[in-house]
Amino acid sequence: EVQLVESGGGLVQVGGSLRLSCAASGFRFDDYGIGWFRQAPGKEREGVSCINGRDGTINYADSVKSRFTIAIDNAKNMVYLQMNSLKPEDTAVYYCAARRVIGLSRRANDYDDWGQGTQVTVSS
Repeated sequence: EVQLVESGGGLVQVGGSLRLSCAASGFRFDDYGIGWFRQAPGKEREGVSCINGRDGTINYADSVKSRFTIAIDNAKNMVYLQMNSLKPEDTAVYYCAARRVIGLSRRANDYDDWGQGTQVTVSS
């Protein structure tokens, strides 16, 4: 059974940083694609970043490019999202997700399994 558990969210000031963690179990990274998504109140779920678990290729949404970094630690079965230079518009619940297909996608409908989410609030 695939399980994803996010942590690391919180309240941070504009310009600050947070590192989100996703503890993964029940599957091998090199058979899956992994994504980070976010959803703000009243808005659709947005794909922030994704990584191909087999070859490590990465994709970012334009809104976070050069500020966010996705990474996998195979030894620890962890996925991370390092978020720097945070802005108020980054405020959302952030989700880790897995898809049983190798490749890159930031479309929520392409993902099979989801974590419960962690709240990130950026205050001005």
